[in-house]
Amino acid sequence: MILDRFRLDDKVAIVTGAGRGLGAAIAVAFAEAGADVVIASRTQSQLEDVAEQIRGIGRKAHVVAADLAHPEATAELAGAATSAFGKLDIVVNNVGGTMPAPLVNTSTQALRDAFTFNVSTAHALTAAAVPLMLEHSGGGSIINITSTMGRLAGRGFVAYGTAKAALAHYTRLAALDLCPRIRVNAIAPGSILTSALDIVASNDALREPMEKVTPMRRLGDPEDIAAAAVYLASPAGSYLTGKILEVDGGITYPNLDLPIPDL
Repeated sequence: MILDRFRLDDKVAIVTGAGRGLGAAIAVAFAEAGADVVIASRTQSQLEDVAEQIRGIGRKAHVVAADLAHPEATAELAGAATSAFGKLDIVVNNVGGTMPAPLVNTSTQALRDAFTFNVSTAHALTAAAVPLMLEHSGGGSIINITSTMGRLAGRGFVAYGTAKAALAHYTRLAALDLCPRIRVNAIAPGSILTSALDIVASNDALREPMEKVTPMRRLGDPEDIAAAAVYLASPAGSYLTGKILEVDGGITYPNLDLPIPDL
C-alpha cells in the first residue's frame, strides 16, 4: 500500500533543536512513523518532555543536552546515535536561527556567527554522520531546515537570510557529493506558529494581515513541517535528492514586514 512507503519502521534518526517547535514536532512524527530518535538541544527539561511523548508512542528516545551552537557538539551526535541504537539512518539539521537586525547594526562577527549556527553546525553533523550511515545502514537521508527568508528579500534578515540561503545551496552541493547512497534535501518553512511567533499568534492585529497576504490564508503548524520531513526521510521520498521543499503557504514575498525605516 502506498501509505507503507511513508513508514520509518526501526530506523534511527537524529533531530537537532528538538526540545520544542519544529524539532519536537519532527521527532514525534518520526516516532509515530516507527523510528527511534536521538533528540538534542540545550534544555534538558524540554527534551525530557519530548522523550516522554516518543516513549508513549512505543519508540525509543535518547536525550542529549548540549549547546548546539558549537559545530563540535553537533558532530558528537552521530556517535551518540550509533552508541545508543547501533546505527544511524536519518539526520535532521534543524538547529539554527538568528535575531533580525538592520544591516548597519549587523557586525561582521554577527554574520559569521549566523553562518556558524545555521551552516557549520549542519556540516559538522553531516560529515560525522555519513561514514556511520554507510557503515551501519548502507545509506540514509539528511534533511536541512532552511527558511523562506533564504530566497525572499526582507529588511532585517541580512545575516539570517544569507545563512539560510547558504544552507539551501549546501544541500544541493552535498546531495551530489553523497548520491546515490545518501540523499540530502531541505525544507524551507514559511511563518510557522512556534514559540518564535507567540506574539503574532496572540495578536489579531499582527496575525490577520499575515494570513491575508498568505495564499493559503493561514500560518503554518509545526506538523506541516513534520509531515514534509517524514516524506523526505521515508521511502516515499526515495527519488528526491538536492531539493528544497518550500512549505510556506505559497508566499512569494515576506508576510511580515519588520519596522525598519529607510536610511
